[in-house]
Amino acid sequence: MHLLAAFKVEYIGIRRNTSWLRNINTRKSSRRVGEVIGKARRGDSDVDGITAQVLNDHYAAISTDRSYQEPALKSTALDRICCVTEIEVFYILDHLRPTATGLDGVPAWFLRLGAPLFAAPLAQLFNQSVAAGIVPRQWKAAMITPVSKVNKPIQPSDFRPISITPVLSRAFEWHIVKSYIYPA
Repeated sequence: MHLLAAFKVEYIGIRRNTSWLRNINTRKSSRRVGEVIGKARRGDSDVDGITAQVLNDHYAAISTDRSYQEPALKSTALDRICCVTEIEVFYILDHLRPTATGLDGVPAWFLRLGAPLFAAPLAQLFNQSVAAGIVPRQWKAAMITPVSKVNKPIQPSDFRPISITPVLSRAFEWHIVKSYIYPA
């Protein structure tokens, strides 16, 4: 009976992904990519005197806490052996919204399409991470995109840093918040 339920869930996911792909307007999507590439080539977003290094130095200066001490690891006991089930991971992956990819370059649409195949190994990875109390280092790395706070930025403080973490990191964080933070 368990095999039949798993097959049904996989079939529903495949059917949903197929209908999603069928409804994609490729003409509209390719036009958008062309506009973005064209804008990047024209250099419309460049600001005189503000380089990536200047922004990096500015963000590093305002986000450094010299008195920060890393907290000691805590010994905890889990009340459940399996924190995240394969079905939960499948549901998380199957309901991912289109969003920016992080440094790993894995897009949300790829994870959504491969949800039936990725659910089992990712559930194991999520469970190991929760049991050890450690988030994988690759999931902590973020791509920082400066977004202008004003119409005509002239100094580094006129930009807001937006951190883009990997999609899997955000999905795992969402599950932890939903499962542990919200009930508390």
